[in-house]
Amino acid sequence: MITDKLKDLYKKYEELILYVFFGGLTTVVNIVIFWLFADVMHIHYLAANFVAWAGAVLFAYFTNRRWVFKSKVSGFWRILREMFMFVAGRILSGAGDMVIMFVCVDVIHMGNLVGKIASQIFVVIFNYVFSKVIIFKNKK
Repeated sequence: MITDKLKDLYKKYEELILYVFFGGLTTVVNIVIFWLFADVMHIHYLAANFVAWAGAVLFAYFTNRRWVFKSKVSGFWRILREMFMFVAGRILSGAGDMVIMFVCVDVIHMGNLVGKIASQIFVVIFNYVFSKVIIFKNKK
């Protein structure tokens, strides 16, 4: 009985649950890459942030396409267009990420990782809405 209710809830919110799960993994990928470049390799935090962003975008495209939004787009040019739109959306959120990082670190004087975590709240929400409404809207 309880398992049936849980299955129904999962089925009802599957896309959102998977987005949160893979979004969480994408955030971990982003933060780990950022930490490696900024703190371990001592690269400027904005350069490290860009590398982290690029790695996270690549990871997110494949997980969102396959498991979250279950894109049925096929054909080289249609997939390329879908990927282009995905990257374009991530460029917008990446710009927001950079602005938030700059404000947090250089203006408010937060630590790198605290600013990074704060910026990810904006990034995750923006990316879901952009992906759902614009990129993967015709998944079937």
